[in-house]
Amino acid sequence: MNIMNKFLILTLLSLFGQSLFAQKSEFTPLFSQDTPINIKLSISLKDVKKETNDSTYMEGSLHYEKETGVWDSIKVDIRTRGDFRLKQCFFSPLRIKIKKEDAKETLFEGNKALKLVLPCNKSGDNNALIVKEFLCYKIYEAVTPYTFSTRLLNIDFWDLSGKNAKNYQLTGFFIEDDDLVAKRFDAVVKDKSNLHPLAMHDTTVIRHDFFQYLIANIDWSTTFLHNAKIIQTHDPVRNIPLTYDFDQSGFVDAPYGVIHPELGMTNIKDRIYRGFCRSDNNAIFYVRNQYIQLEEPIFAIMNKYKDLLDAKDYASLEKFVLDFYKTFKSDKLFESEILNKCRTE
Repeated sequence: MNIMNKFLILTLLSLFGQSLFAQKSEFTPLFSQDTPINIKLSISLKDVKKETNDSTYMEGSLHYEKETGVWDSIKVDIRTRGDFRLKQCFFSPLRIKIKKEDAKETLFEGNKALKLVLPCNKSGDNNALIVKEFLCYKIYEAVTPYTFSTRLLNIDFWDLSGKNAKNYQLTGFFIEDDDLVAKRFDAVVKDKSNLHPLAMHDTTVIRHDFFQYLIANIDWSTTFLHNAKIIQTHDPVRNIPLTYDFDQSGFVDAPYGVIHPELGMTNIKDRIYRGFCRSDNNAIFYVRNQYIQLEEPIFAIMNKYKDLLDAKDYASLEKFVLDFYKTFKSDKLFESEILNKCRTE
């Protein structure tokens, strides 16, 4: 099947998913397209890392190139976010706040808060890690409509920490705020969860758990809201997981990835299924079949961003995903790796 047909399948699946599940399919201008945006950002990494209070932001401005090629700017407030990357990385992941009046009639209209994902360190291959993490979000869009929208960025980054400003050319991406995801589905964000996964919408949480297995990620908890949010829809009432932050996954394969021997891991790429066992496996087999049908669209997504990775890196990703499908297409492997390894507690 040629690439044009693959993209057609991907588009139809995306539209089908949105029409079936979404109550409000509006996206803000920032996330209505997927072409990369050129931005310029100047901050003192040293100063922004000092402020660990969640309510303390630093004032700044973000410059961005419009579709016409003309550059514009917008006032923003910036603080660090996260924990692991804040302590381990040179570049901190950032949270950006934008006042409604400043965003009006700009590319950022409708966005009050954004996450900005940056490479961990200064070496050139860290941009490739960002591309792979971004790919996780795009793949998940093919799996479910309950996702965070993202927008890829080319960043002209200036660190003002020392006497002489230092410049870095970075790849990054924006992640929309969870309130916008909830708004699309006439839902609300649950600030506290403590929900057992079996109390969440069955097929949706199984899609989530299979996705984490696909990318070999165990750095999450929907119950304790670790790298996860929960939105609750109305009529019917459903608890839906949203997932983010995939840098610890085998798909990204970051050099700082943490291995968990207590779970049987010997390599960051080891897949361990963390979904819970069910008394009835009908929903599991239903979602399994959905994933099998999504093989070509998922590879079409990967192919779309192929040129952003070197050939060896991309070939490794292809093999990694093919290994996942080897398990999912085999009744014997699916039983041994999924059904027999589901969690009971």
